[in-house]
Amino acid sequence: MWRSYFLLAVLSGCVNPVSGYSNGKVSVACGDMVPQHGYEPSPEPPPFSITVDKSTVSSEDNITVSLQVASSKPMFFRGFLIEARDAGKLNSPAVGFFILTDPLESQLLLCGHTQGSAVSHRRSTKKTHLQAVWKPPKYPPQRVQFLVTVVHEYKVYWVRIAGPVVSLSGATAVPSTAVPAPTSSPSALSTPFSSAGCGHNKSCLRDPPDCQPESDHHCFFLSFTPDLQGSSVMFELSGPAEGYVSFALSLDKWMGNDDVYLCVSDGGRVTISAAHITGRTHPEQEIQDDLWSRAWRLADGVIQCRFHRNTVLPQLENRFSLNQSYFLFLAHGRSHQGSIHKHDQQPLISTNQKLITGHPEDLFGSRSPLLIKFHGVLMLTVWMWTVSTAVLIARHYKHLWPDTTLLGQRLWFQLHRIMMVLAVLLTAVAFSLPFIYRRGWSKRAGSHPYVGCTVMALAVIQPIMAVLRSAPESPRRIIFNWMHFAAGTAGHILAVVCVFLGAAQQALLLPSPWSPAVLTGWLLWIMLADLLLLIHSCRLRSRGGSDSEDKENILFAQLETQQHERISKFKKMVLVVFIVGNTGFLAAFIKAIASV
Repeated sequence: MWRSYFLLAVLSGCVNPVSGYSNGKVSVACGDMVPQHGYEPSPEPPPFSITVDKSTVSSEDNITVSLQVASSKPMFFRGFLIEARDAGKLNSPAVGFFILTDPLESQLLLCGHTQGSAVSHRRSTKKTHLQAVWKPPKYPPQRVQFLVTVVHEYKVYWVRIAGPVVSLSGATAVPSTAVPAPTSSPSALSTPFSSAGCGHNKSCLRDPPDCQPESDHHCFFLSFTPDLQGSSVMFELSGPAEGYVSFALSLDKWMGNDDVYLCVSDGGRVTISAAHITGRTHPEQEIQDDLWSRAWRLADGVIQCRFHRNTVLPQLENRFSLNQSYFLFLAHGRSHQGSIHKHDQQPLISTNQKLITGHPEDLFGSRSPLLIKFHGVLMLTVWMWTVSTAVLIARHYKHLWPDTTLLGQRLWFQLHRIMMVLAVLLTAVAFSLPFIYRRGWSKRAGSHPYVGCTVMALAVIQPIMAVLRSAPESPRRIIFNWMHFAAGTAGHILAVVCVFLGAAQQALLLPSPWSPAVLTGWLLWIMLADLLLLIHSCRLRSRGGSDSEDKENILFAQLETQQHERISKFKKMVLVVFIVGNTGFLAAFIKAIASV
Protein backbone atom coordinates (compact mmCIF):
# COMPACT_ATOMS: atom_id res chain seq x y z
CA MET A 1 0.00 0.00 0.00
CA TRP A 2 2.69 2.48 0.91
CA ARG A 3 4.10 2.46 -2.64
CA SER A 4 0.81 3.75 -3.96
CA TYR A 5 1.13 6.95 -1.97
CA PHE A 6 4.07 7.98 -4.11
CA LEU A 7 1.61 8.36 -6.99
CA LEU A 8 -0.28 11.06 -5.12
CA ALA A 9 2.34 13.74 -5.59
CA VAL A 10 2.08 13.20 -9.35
CA LEU A 11 -1.67 12.93 -9.53
CA SER A 12 -2.48 15.79 -7.14
CA GLY A 13 -2.78 18.80 -9.43
CA CYS A 14 -5.12 21.58 -10.29
CA VAL A 15 -7.05 22.28 -13.48
CA ASN A 16 -8.11 25.87 -13.93
CA PRO A 17 -11.51 26.37 -15.53
CA VAL A 18 -11.87 28.59 -18.58
CA SER A 19 -14.88 30.54 -19.68
CA GLY A 20 -16.33 32.07 -22.82
CA TYR A 21 -18.99 34.72 -23.43
CA SER A 22 -21.49 33.52 -26.03
CA ASN A 23 -23.68 36.54 -25.18
CA GLY A 24 -20.95 38.94 -26.34
CA LYS A 25 -20.47 40.73 -23.01
CA VAL A 26 -16.70 40.60 -23.45
CA SER A 27 -15.64 43.87 -21.80
CA VAL A 28 -13.11 41.81 -19.85
CA ALA A 29 -11.20 41.39 -23.15
CA CYS A 30 -11.18 45.08 -24.12
CA GLY A 31 -7.45 45.52 -23.49
CA ASP A 32 -5.72 42.61 -25.24
CA MET A 33 -8.81 41.57 -27.27
CA VAL A 34 -8.07 37.91 -26.45
CA PRO A 35 -11.06 35.60 -25.82
CA GLN A 36 -10.90 33.77 -22.50
CA HIS A 37 -11.28 30.35 -24.12
CA GLY A 38 -8.08 28.79 -22.84
CA TYR A 39 -6.72 28.01 -26.33
CA GLU A 40 -4.09 29.61 -28.56
CA PRO A 41 -5.23 31.77 -31.53
CA SER A 42 -5.24 30.08 -34.92
CA PRO A 43 -1.87 30.34 -36.75
CA GLU A 44 -3.62 30.23 -40.15
CA PRO A 45 -4.25 33.43 -42.16
CA PRO A 46 -7.61 34.89 -41.09
CA PRO A 47 -10.42 34.18 -43.56
CA PHE A 48 -12.09 37.47 -42.61
CA SER A 49 -11.56 41.12 -43.50
CA ILE A 50 -12.57 44.44 -42.03
CA THR A 51 -13.22 47.40 -44.34
CA VAL A 52 -14.38 51.01 -44.11
CA ASP A 53 -16.30 53.20 -46.53
CA LYS A 54 -13.88 56.15 -46.25
CA SER A 55 -10.11 56.39 -45.88
CA THR A 56 -10.02 60.10 -44.97
CA VAL A 57 -12.71 61.86 -42.98
CA SER A 58 -13.18 64.93 -40.87
CA SER A 59 -13.70 64.76 -37.15
CA GLU A 60 -17.42 65.37 -37.73
CA ASP A 61 -17.96 62.47 -40.16
CA ASN A 62 -19.10 58.96 -39.43
CA ILE A 63 -17.44 55.82 -40.81
CA THR A 64 -19.22 52.60 -41.75
CA VAL A 65 -17.14 49.62 -40.65
CA SER A 66 -17.82 46.20 -42.22
CA LEU A 67 -16.69 42.76 -41.09
CA GLN A 68 -17.14 40.00 -43.62
CA VAL A 69 -15.91 36.58 -44.71
CA ALA A 70 -12.99 36.93 -47.14
CA SER A 71 -12.66 33.26 -48.11
CA SER A 72 -13.93 31.49 -51.20
CA LYS A 73 -14.67 28.45 -49.06
CA PRO A 74 -17.84 28.28 -46.95
CA MET A 75 -17.00 30.11 -43.73
CA PHE A 76 -18.77 31.92 -40.93
CA PHE A 77 -18.05 33.58 -37.58
CA ARG A 78 -19.94 33.35 -34.30
CA GLY A 79 -18.32 36.08 -32.22
CA PHE A 80 -16.33 39.26 -32.75
CA LEU A 81 -14.94 42.35 -31.03
CA ILE A 82 -14.23 45.53 -33.02
CA GLU A 83 -12.31 48.53 -31.68
CA ALA A 84 -10.74 51.68 -33.13
CA ARG A 85 -7.38 52.75 -31.72
CA ASP A 86 -4.76 55.41 -32.23
CA ALA A 87 -2.73 54.07 -35.20
CA GLY A 88 0.48 55.27 -33.57
CA LYS A 89 -0.37 53.67 -30.20
CA LEU A 90 -2.18 50.41 -30.87
CA ASN A 91 -1.86 49.34 -27.23
CA SER A 92 -3.72 52.42 -26.05
CA PRO A 93 -7.43 52.26 -25.12
CA ALA A 94 -10.17 52.32 -27.75
CA VAL A 95 -11.18 55.73 -29.10
CA GLY A 96 -14.48 57.04 -30.43
CA PHE A 97 -17.74 55.19 -30.19
CA PHE A 98 -19.94 53.00 -32.36
CA ILE A 99 -23.56 53.19 -33.47
CA LEU A 100 -25.34 49.90 -34.12
CA THR A 101 -26.91 49.09 -37.48
CA ASP A 102 -27.99 45.54 -36.55
CA PRO A 103 -28.96 45.46 -32.87
CA LEU A 104 -30.21 41.87 -33.17
CA GLU A 105 -26.69 40.58 -33.86
CA SER A 106 -24.47 43.23 -32.25
CA GLN A 107 -24.21 45.26 -29.07
CA LEU A 108 -22.16 48.12 -27.64
CA LEU A 109 -19.55 47.64 -24.92
CA LEU A 110 -17.93 49.90 -22.38
CA CYS A 111 -14.16 49.73 -22.93
CA GLY A 112 -12.14 52.11 -20.75
CA HIS A 113 -14.35 55.04 -19.85
CA THR A 114 -16.44 55.45 -23.01
CA GLN A 115 -19.75 53.69 -23.49
CA GLY A 116 -19.94 52.20 -26.98
CA SER A 117 -16.20 52.34 -27.64
CA ALA A 118 -16.35 48.72 -28.85
CA VAL A 119 -18.93 46.54 -30.57
CA SER A 120 -19.36 42.77 -30.18
CA HIS A 121 -21.81 39.97 -30.99
CA ARG A 122 -25.08 39.66 -29.11
CA ARG A 123 -25.52 35.92 -29.70
CA SER A 124 -23.44 33.06 -31.05
CA THR A 125 -25.34 32.50 -34.28
CA LYS A 126 -23.50 31.91 -37.58
CA LYS A 127 -22.70 35.20 -39.33
CA THR A 128 -20.96 36.07 -42.61
CA HIS A 129 -21.28 39.87 -42.62
CA LEU A 130 -21.84 42.65 -40.11
CA GLN A 131 -21.71 46.46 -40.11
CA ALA A 132 -21.47 49.21 -37.51
CA VAL A 133 -20.98 52.98 -37.68
CA TRP A 134 -18.02 54.60 -35.92
CA LYS A 135 -17.97 58.22 -34.75
CA PRO A 136 -14.66 59.98 -33.86
CA PRO A 137 -14.15 61.36 -30.34
CA LYS A 138 -14.06 65.06 -29.53
CA TYR A 139 -10.27 65.15 -29.69
CA PRO A 140 -9.37 62.39 -32.16
CA PRO A 141 -5.85 61.25 -33.04
CA GLN A 142 -4.58 62.06 -36.52
CA ARG A 143 -4.95 58.45 -37.64
CA VAL A 144 -6.99 55.54 -36.29
CA GLN A 145 -6.80 51.85 -37.13
CA PHE A 146 -9.60 49.37 -36.72
CA LEU A 147 -8.82 46.05 -35.03
CA VAL A 148 -11.04 43.00 -34.83
CA THR A 149 -10.98 39.67 -33.01
CA VAL A 150 -13.10 37.02 -34.72
CA VAL A 151 -14.31 33.68 -33.27
CA HIS A 152 -15.20 30.94 -35.75
CA GLU A 153 -15.68 28.19 -33.17
CA TYR A 154 -14.80 28.00 -29.47
CA LYS A 155 -11.30 26.63 -30.15
CA VAL A 156 -10.73 28.48 -33.44
CA TYR A 157 -10.32 32.25 -33.39
CA TRP A 158 -8.08 35.08 -34.65
CA VAL A 159 -6.94 37.95 -32.43
CA ARG A 160 -6.48 41.63 -33.38
CA ILE A 161 -6.80 41.29 -37.14
CA ALA A 162 -5.41 44.56 -38.49
CA GLY A 163 -7.94 46.61 -40.38
CA PRO A 164 -7.61 49.79 -42.48
CA VAL A 165 -6.02 53.01 -41.22
CA VAL A 166 -8.20 56.09 -41.48
CA SER A 167 -6.83 59.64 -41.51
CA LEU A 168 -8.82 62.30 -39.75
CA SER A 169 -8.41 65.69 -41.35
CA GLY A 170 -8.68 68.64 -39.03
CA ALA A 171 -7.97 66.53 -35.96
CA THR A 172 -7.44 68.74 -32.93
CA ALA A 173 -4.94 67.78 -30.30
CA VAL A 174 -6.05 67.61 -26.70
CA PRO A 175 -5.46 71.06 -25.13
CA SER A 176 -2.22 71.15 -23.19
CA THR A 177 -3.54 73.58 -20.63
CA ALA A 178 -5.10 71.97 -17.61
CA VAL A 179 -8.87 71.82 -17.71
CA PRO A 180 -10.50 72.38 -14.32
CA ALA A 181 -12.05 69.17 -13.13
CA PRO A 182 -15.81 69.24 -12.61
CA THR A 183 -17.03 69.13 -9.08
CA SER A 184 -18.26 65.56 -9.59
CA SER A 185 -14.78 64.21 -10.43
CA PRO A 186 -13.24 61.99 -7.74
CA SER A 187 -10.73 63.65 -5.45
CA ALA A 188 -7.77 62.08 -3.64
CA LEU A 189 -8.02 61.08 0.01
CA SER A 190 -5.19 62.20 2.27
CA THR A 191 -5.65 59.55 4.98
CA PRO A 192 -6.80 55.89 4.97
CA PHE A 193 -10.19 54.78 6.21
CA SER A 194 -10.68 53.91 9.86
CA SER A 195 -12.68 51.17 11.56
CA ALA A 196 -13.46 53.49 14.46
CA GLY A 197 -17.21 53.64 15.00
CA CYS A 198 -17.99 50.24 13.47
CA GLY A 199 -21.17 48.94 15.10
CA HIS A 200 -21.82 52.34 16.74
CA ASN A 201 -21.86 55.05 14.08
CA LYS A 202 -21.68 52.94 10.94
CA SER A 203 -22.20 49.37 9.74
CA CYS A 204 -19.05 47.46 8.75
CA LEU A 205 -18.21 44.21 6.97
CA ARG A 206 -14.59 43.11 7.34
CA ASP A 207 -12.34 40.25 6.31
CA PRO A 208 -10.61 39.09 8.45
CA PRO A 209 -13.16 39.95 11.17
CA ASP A 210 -12.28 43.00 13.26
CA CYS A 211 -9.35 43.97 11.00
CA GLN A 212 -8.40 47.65 10.84
CA PRO A 213 -7.99 49.15 7.34
CA GLU A 214 -5.91 52.07 8.67
CA SER A 215 -3.09 49.73 9.74
CA ASP A 216 -3.70 46.29 8.16
CA HIS A 217 -2.84 46.20 4.45
CA HIS A 218 -4.54 42.79 4.12
CA CYS A 219 -7.90 44.04 5.40
CA PHE A 220 -11.00 44.04 3.18
CA PHE A 221 -13.36 46.66 4.52
CA LEU A 222 -16.82 47.98 3.66
CA SER A 223 -18.72 50.52 5.71
CA PHE A 224 -21.93 52.45 5.09
CA THR A 225 -23.40 55.38 7.01
CA PRO A 226 -26.87 56.87 6.34
CA ASP A 227 -27.32 60.59 6.86
CA LEU A 228 -29.60 61.86 9.61
CA GLN A 229 -32.54 62.31 7.25
CA GLY A 230 -32.07 58.88 5.67
CA SER A 231 -32.05 60.43 2.19
CA SER A 232 -28.52 59.28 1.26
CA VAL A 233 -25.82 56.83 2.33
CA MET A 234 -22.03 57.18 2.39
CA PHE A 235 -20.08 54.06 1.40
CA GLU A 236 -16.40 53.38 2.11
CA LEU A 237 -14.65 50.46 0.41
CA SER A 238 -11.07 49.29 0.92
CA GLY A 239 -8.96 46.24 0.14
CA PRO A 240 -5.66 44.93 -1.23
CA ALA A 241 -6.01 44.23 -4.96
CA GLU A 242 -4.03 44.47 -8.18
CA GLY A 243 -6.94 45.87 -10.14
CA TYR A 244 -10.21 46.53 -8.33
CA VAL A 245 -12.34 46.09 -5.24
CA SER A 246 -16.11 45.98 -5.41
CA PHE A 247 -19.25 45.28 -3.45
CA ALA A 248 -22.75 44.31 -4.45
CA LEU A 249 -26.23 44.42 -2.98
CA SER A 250 -28.10 41.15 -3.54
CA LEU A 251 -31.47 39.73 -2.59
CA ASP A 252 -29.95 36.26 -2.19
CA LYS A 253 -26.57 34.56 -1.87
CA TRP A 254 -26.31 33.88 -5.59
CA MET A 255 -24.54 36.06 -8.11
CA GLY A 256 -27.02 37.62 -10.54
CA ASN A 257 -29.46 40.55 -10.68
CA ASP A 258 -27.27 42.51 -8.26
CA ASP A 259 -26.51 46.21 -7.77
CA VAL A 260 -22.71 46.52 -8.03
CA TYR A 261 -20.21 49.27 -7.15
CA LEU A 262 -16.62 49.18 -8.41
CA CYS A 263 -13.41 50.95 -7.47
CA VAL A 264 -10.94 50.27 -10.29
CA SER A 265 -7.25 51.19 -10.33
CA ASP A 266 -6.47 52.78 -13.68
CA GLY A 267 -3.16 54.50 -14.42
CA GLY A 268 -2.39 55.68 -10.89
CA ARG A 269 -5.94 56.79 -10.25
CA VAL A 270 -9.12 55.05 -9.10
CA THR A 271 -12.38 55.19 -11.05
CA ILE A 272 -15.58 54.80 -9.05
CA SER A 273 -18.59 53.45 -10.92
CA ALA A 274 -21.89 51.61 -10.58
CA ALA A 275 -22.96 48.57 -12.57
CA HIS A 276 -25.57 45.84 -12.75
CA ILE A 277 -25.11 42.08 -13.09
CA THR A 278 -27.62 39.89 -14.89
CA GLY A 279 -26.92 36.23 -14.17
CA ARG A 280 -23.28 35.08 -14.03
CA THR A 281 -22.14 37.67 -16.57
CA HIS A 282 -19.75 40.60 -16.74
CA PRO A 283 -21.05 43.77 -14.97
CA GLU A 284 -22.89 46.21 -17.22
CA GLN A 285 -22.01 49.83 -16.46
CA GLU A 286 -24.82 52.10 -15.29
CA ILE A 287 -25.18 55.89 -15.31
CA GLN A 288 -22.67 57.33 -12.85
CA ASP A 289 -24.28 60.73 -12.18
CA ASP A 290 -26.06 59.41 -9.09
CA LEU A 291 -22.72 58.86 -7.28
CA TRP A 292 -21.40 62.04 -5.69
CA SER A 293 -18.69 63.23 -3.29
CA ARG A 294 -16.43 60.57 -4.77
CA ALA A 295 -12.90 60.24 -3.36
CA TRP A 296 -10.14 57.65 -3.57
CA ARG A 297 -6.75 56.61 -2.27
CA LEU A 298 -4.15 54.26 -3.77
CA ALA A 299 -1.21 53.31 -1.54
CA ASP A 300 0.75 50.19 -0.50
CA GLY A 301 -1.25 48.02 -2.91
CA VAL A 302 -4.52 48.98 -1.21
CA ILE A 303 -7.43 50.52 -3.14
CA GLN A 304 -9.79 52.76 -1.18
CA CYS A 305 -12.79 54.72 -2.40
CA ARG A 306 -15.65 56.69 -0.90
CA PHE A 307 -18.89 57.93 -2.44
CA HIS A 308 -22.42 58.99 -1.57
CA ARG A 309 -25.62 57.69 -3.14
CA ASN A 310 -29.23 58.73 -2.76
CA THR A 311 -31.31 56.19 -0.88
CA VAL A 312 -33.92 55.93 -3.64
CA LEU A 313 -33.27 56.26 -7.38
CA PRO A 314 -36.76 55.84 -8.90
CA GLN A 315 -35.64 56.75 -12.42
CA LEU A 316 -33.11 53.88 -12.60
CA GLU A 317 -34.74 50.44 -12.56
CA ASN A 318 -31.49 48.48 -12.05
CA ARG A 319 -30.46 50.47 -8.97
CA PHE A 320 -31.74 49.12 -5.69
CA SER A 321 -33.48 51.14 -3.01
CA LEU A 322 -31.35 51.37 0.14
CA ASN A 323 -34.46 51.22 2.32
CA GLN A 324 -34.47 47.42 1.92
CA SER A 325 -32.39 44.56 3.30
CA TYR A 326 -29.72 42.88 1.17
CA PHE A 327 -26.91 40.40 1.36
CA LEU A 328 -23.58 42.16 0.88
CA PHE A 329 -20.95 40.76 -1.50
CA LEU A 330 -17.33 41.91 -1.23
CA ALA A 331 -15.02 40.96 -4.14
CA HIS A 332 -11.67 41.89 -5.68
CA GLY A 333 -9.60 41.00 -8.74
CA ARG A 334 -7.35 42.15 -11.55
CA SER A 335 -7.98 44.81 -14.19
CA HIS A 336 -6.36 45.90 -17.44
CA GLN A 337 -6.65 49.43 -18.80
CA GLY A 338 -9.67 50.04 -16.61
CA SER A 339 -11.48 46.83 -17.61
CA ILE A 340 -12.02 44.31 -14.85
CA HIS A 341 -11.43 40.54 -14.89
CA LYS A 342 -13.25 37.86 -12.94
CA HIS A 343 -12.70 38.13 -9.17
CA ASP A 344 -9.66 36.25 -7.86
CA GLN A 345 -11.54 34.29 -5.20
CA GLN A 346 -15.02 33.61 -3.93
CA PRO A 347 -16.64 36.87 -2.75
CA LEU A 348 -17.12 37.50 0.94
CA ILE A 349 -20.89 37.23 1.54
CA SER A 350 -22.56 38.60 4.64
CA THR A 351 -24.08 35.95 6.88
CA ASN A 352 -27.46 37.71 7.03
CA GLN A 353 -29.33 40.37 5.10
CA LYS A 354 -28.81 43.93 6.31
CA LEU A 355 -31.04 46.98 6.04
CA ILE A 356 -28.70 49.56 4.53
CA THR A 357 -30.37 52.51 6.26
CA GLY A 358 -30.89 50.57 9.50
CA HIS A 359 -29.08 50.70 12.83
CA PRO A 360 -25.28 50.37 12.74
CA GLU A 361 -23.97 46.80 13.04
CA ASP A 362 -20.66 44.99 12.91
CA LEU A 363 -21.41 42.41 10.24
CA PHE A 364 -19.84 39.02 9.62
CA GLY A 365 -19.51 36.99 6.47
CA SER A 366 -17.91 34.01 4.79
CA ARG A 367 -16.29 33.25 1.46
CA SER A 368 -17.62 29.69 1.48
CA PRO A 369 -21.24 28.48 1.64
CA LEU A 370 -22.18 26.39 4.68
CA LEU A 371 -23.10 23.33 2.60
CA ILE A 372 -19.69 23.37 0.89
CA LYS A 373 -17.99 23.65 4.30
CA PHE A 374 -19.88 20.57 5.50
CA HIS A 375 -18.88 18.82 2.28
CA GLY A 376 -15.22 19.53 2.96
CA VAL A 377 -15.35 18.54 6.63
CA LEU A 378 -17.14 15.25 5.93
CA MET A 379 -14.83 14.27 3.07
CA LEU A 380 -11.73 15.03 5.11
CA THR A 381 -13.11 13.11 8.09
CA VAL A 382 -13.78 10.09 5.89
CA TRP A 383 -10.58 9.95 3.85
CA MET A 384 -8.07 11.58 6.14
CA TRP A 385 -9.09 9.79 9.32
CA THR A 386 -11.61 6.94 8.91
CA VAL A 387 -10.37 5.22 5.74
CA SER A 388 -6.65 5.57 6.44
CA THR A 389 -7.13 4.13 9.95
CA ALA A 390 -9.30 1.26 8.69
CA VAL A 391 -6.74 0.37 6.00
CA LEU A 392 -3.87 0.42 8.51
CA ILE A 393 -5.77 -1.92 10.85
CA ALA A 394 -6.55 -4.38 8.05
CA ARG A 395 -2.95 -4.43 6.85
CA HIS A 396 -1.03 -4.66 10.11
CA TYR A 397 -3.33 -5.59 13.01
CA LYS A 398 -5.00 -8.84 11.94
CA HIS A 399 -2.91 -10.87 14.40
CA LEU A 400 -2.68 -8.41 17.27
CA TRP A 401 -5.85 -9.61 19.04
CA PRO A 402 -6.13 -13.28 17.94
CA ASP A 403 -8.59 -14.27 20.67
CA THR A 404 -10.62 -11.07 20.92
CA THR A 405 -14.00 -10.93 19.15
CA LEU A 406 -16.74 -8.37 18.71
CA LEU A 407 -20.26 -9.51 17.86
CA GLY A 408 -18.97 -12.92 16.86
CA GLN A 409 -16.21 -11.69 14.55
CA ARG A 410 -12.53 -10.99 15.09
CA LEU A 411 -11.89 -7.51 16.46
CA TRP A 412 -9.76 -6.21 13.56
CA PHE A 413 -12.41 -7.29 11.03
CA GLN A 414 -15.26 -5.61 12.88
CA LEU A 415 -13.29 -2.38 13.30
CA HIS A 416 -12.38 -2.40 9.62
CA ARG A 417 -15.94 -3.16 8.51
CA ILE A 418 -17.59 -0.58 10.78
CA MET A 419 -15.18 2.16 9.67
CA MET A 420 -15.58 1.35 5.98
CA VAL A 421 -19.39 1.21 6.11
CA LEU A 422 -19.36 4.54 7.95
CA ALA A 423 -16.98 5.90 5.31
CA VAL A 424 -19.34 4.94 2.47
CA LEU A 425 -22.35 6.51 4.21
CA LEU A 426 -20.55 9.77 5.03
CA THR A 427 -19.07 9.94 1.52
CA ALA A 428 -22.56 9.60 0.03
CA VAL A 429 -23.87 12.43 2.24
CA ALA A 430 -20.90 14.68 1.47
CA PHE A 431 -21.15 13.83 -2.24
CA SER A 432 -24.74 15.11 -2.42
CA LEU A 433 -24.11 18.48 -0.74
CA PRO A 434 -22.43 20.31 -3.69
CA PHE A 435 -25.25 19.18 -5.98
CA ILE A 436 -27.80 20.54 -3.52
CA TYR A 437 -25.92 23.83 -3.25
CA ARG A 438 -25.28 24.25 -7.00
CA ARG A 439 -28.71 22.87 -7.91
CA GLY A 440 -27.00 20.68 -10.48
CA TRP A 441 -23.59 20.11 -12.00
CA SER A 442 -20.84 22.70 -11.53
CA LYS A 443 -19.20 23.71 -14.82
CA ARG A 444 -16.51 25.82 -13.14
CA ALA A 445 -14.96 23.28 -10.79
CA GLY A 446 -12.48 21.76 -13.24
CA SER A 447 -11.67 18.07 -12.77
CA HIS A 448 -12.67 17.97 -9.09
CA PRO A 449 -16.29 16.78 -9.62
CA TYR A 450 -15.24 14.16 -12.18
CA VAL A 451 -12.66 12.66 -9.82
CA GLY A 452 -15.20 12.87 -7.00
CA CYS A 453 -17.79 10.89 -8.98
CA THR A 454 -15.19 8.19 -9.63
CA VAL A 455 -14.38 8.00 -5.92
CA MET A 456 -18.07 7.74 -5.07
CA ALA A 457 -18.51 4.89 -7.55
CA LEU A 458 -15.52 2.98 -6.14
CA ALA A 459 -16.76 3.55 -2.58
CA VAL A 460 -20.14 1.97 -3.45
CA ILE A 461 -18.54 -0.95 -5.30
CA GLN A 462 -16.44 -1.96 -2.28
CA PRO A 463 -19.27 -3.06 0.09
CA ILE A 464 -21.10 -4.74 -2.81
CA MET A 465 -18.02 -6.85 -3.52
CA ALA A 466 -17.64 -7.60 0.20
CA VAL A 467 -21.21 -8.92 0.42
CA LEU A 468 -20.73 -11.14 -2.66
CA ARG A 469 -17.29 -12.45 -1.69
CA SER A 470 -16.71 -16.20 -1.59
CA ALA A 471 -15.76 -18.17 1.55
CA PRO A 472 -12.17 -17.90 2.84
CA GLU A 473 -11.37 -21.49 1.82
CA SER A 474 -12.76 -21.06 -1.72
CA PRO A 475 -10.21 -21.09 -4.56
CA ARG A 476 -11.96 -18.02 -5.99
CA ARG A 477 -11.31 -16.01 -2.82
CA ILE A 478 -8.08 -14.68 -4.29
CA ILE A 479 -10.09 -12.93 -7.03
CA PHE A 480 -12.02 -10.99 -4.41
CA ASN A 481 -8.84 -10.20 -2.48
CA TRP A 482 -7.17 -8.63 -5.50
CA MET A 483 -10.29 -6.78 -6.68
CA HIS A 484 -10.95 -5.51 -3.17
CA PHE A 485 -7.35 -4.31 -2.88
CA ALA A 486 -7.31 -2.70 -6.36
CA ALA A 487 -10.61 -0.85 -5.97
CA GLY A 488 -9.75 0.27 -2.44
CA THR A 489 -6.29 1.51 -3.35
CA ALA A 490 -7.58 3.31 -6.47
CA GLY A 491 -10.38 4.93 -4.46
CA HIS A 492 -7.98 6.03 -1.72
CA ILE A 493 -5.51 7.56 -4.19
CA LEU A 494 -8.23 9.35 -6.17
CA ALA A 495 -9.83 10.62 -2.96
CA VAL A 496 -6.56 12.24 -1.88
CA VAL A 497 -6.18 13.75 -5.37
CA CYS A 498 -9.72 15.08 -4.99
CA VAL A 499 -8.84 16.63 -1.63
CA PHE A 500 -5.87 18.44 -3.21
CA LEU A 501 -8.14 19.71 -6.01
CA GLY A 502 -10.90 20.65 -3.58
CA ALA A 503 -8.59 22.78 -1.44
CA ALA A 504 -8.07 25.05 -4.47
CA GLN A 505 -11.76 25.40 -5.38
CA GLN A 506 -13.23 28.90 -5.34
CA ALA A 507 -16.15 27.74 -3.20
CA LEU A 508 -13.79 26.50 -0.47
CA LEU A 509 -10.45 28.17 -1.12
CA LEU A 510 -8.12 27.15 1.69
CA PRO A 511 -4.97 29.20 2.34
CA SER A 512 -2.01 28.49 0.06
CA PRO A 513 0.73 27.30 0.32
CA TRP A 514 -0.42 26.16 3.78
CA SER A 515 -3.08 23.78 2.49
CA PRO A 516 -0.99 21.73 -0.01
CA ALA A 517 1.95 21.72 2.45
CA VAL A 518 -0.15 20.27 5.29
CA LEU A 519 -1.78 17.74 2.95
CA THR A 520 1.67 16.64 1.82
CA GLY A 521 2.70 16.35 5.47
CA TRP A 522 -0.31 14.13 6.14
CA LEU A 523 0.60 11.88 3.19
CA LEU A 524 4.14 11.51 4.52
CA TRP A 525 2.70 10.75 7.97
CA ILE A 526 0.55 7.79 6.83
CA MET A 527 3.36 6.55 4.57
CA LEU A 528 5.77 6.65 7.52
CA ALA A 529 3.39 4.70 9.78
CA ASP A 530 2.74 2.10 7.09
CA LEU A 531 6.43 1.73 6.30
CA LEU A 532 7.38 1.44 9.98
CA LEU A 533 4.89 -1.38 10.57
CA LEU A 534 5.93 -3.09 7.35
CA ILE A 535 9.59 -3.10 8.39
CA HIS A 536 8.58 -4.37 11.84
CA SER A 537 6.62 -7.29 10.33
CA CYS A 538 9.46 -8.18 7.94
CA ARG A 539 11.93 -8.35 10.82
CA LEU A 540 9.63 -10.67 12.76
CA ARG A 541 9.20 -12.97 9.76
CA SER A 542 12.93 -13.16 9.16
CA ARG A 543 13.43 -14.27 12.76
CA GLY A 544 10.71 -16.87 12.49
CA GLY A 545 12.15 -18.43 9.31
CA SER A 546 8.73 -19.76 8.23
CA ASP A 547 7.42 -19.78 4.67
CA SER A 548 3.77 -20.28 5.53
CA GLU A 549 1.13 -17.70 4.59
CA ASP A 550 0.46 -16.95 8.24
CA LYS A 551 4.05 -16.31 9.29
CA GLU A 552 3.37 -13.66 11.87
CA ASN A 553 0.61 -15.70 13.53
CA ILE A 554 2.91 -18.79 13.83
CA LEU A 555 5.68 -16.61 15.16
CA PHE A 556 3.42 -15.29 17.90
CA ALA A 557 2.81 -18.88 19.01
CA GLN A 558 6.58 -19.59 19.13
CA LEU A 559 7.71 -16.47 20.92
CA GLU A 560 7.82 -16.23 24.63
CA THR A 561 5.00 -14.43 26.37
CA GLN A 562 7.19 -11.49 27.38
CA GLN A 563 8.39 -10.91 23.81
CA HIS A 564 4.85 -11.23 22.48
CA GLU A 565 3.66 -8.57 24.90
CA ARG A 566 6.53 -6.31 23.84
CA ILE A 567 5.55 -6.64 20.16
CA SER A 568 1.88 -5.99 20.96
CA LYS A 569 2.81 -2.93 22.99
CA PHE A 570 4.89 -1.54 20.11
CA LYS A 571 2.11 -1.98 17.54
CA LYS A 572 -0.52 -0.56 19.88
CA MET A 573 1.70 2.46 20.51
CA VAL A 574 2.13 3.01 16.75
CA LEU A 575 -1.65 2.80 16.26
CA VAL A 576 -2.34 5.31 19.04
CA VAL A 577 0.28 7.75 17.75
CA PHE A 578 -1.05 7.31 14.20
CA ILE A 579 -4.62 8.09 15.30
CA VAL A 580 -3.49 11.10 17.35
CA GLY A 581 -1.50 12.42 14.37
CA ASN A 582 -4.41 11.91 11.98
CA THR A 583 -6.70 13.68 14.43
CA GLY A 584 -4.28 16.62 14.59
CA PHE A 585 -4.16 16.98 10.80
CA LEU A 586 -7.95 16.73 10.58
CA ALA A 587 -8.45 19.31 13.34
CA ALA A 588 -6.11 21.73 11.56
CA PHE A 589 -8.15 21.48 8.37
CA ILE A 590 -11.49 21.79 10.15
CA LYS A 591 -10.22 24.96 11.81
CA ALA A 592 -9.06 26.31 8.43
CA ILE A 593 -12.45 25.54 6.84
CA ALA A 594 -14.30 27.23 9.71
CA SER A 595 -12.28 30.41 9.20
CA VAL A 596 -12.94 30.68 5.45
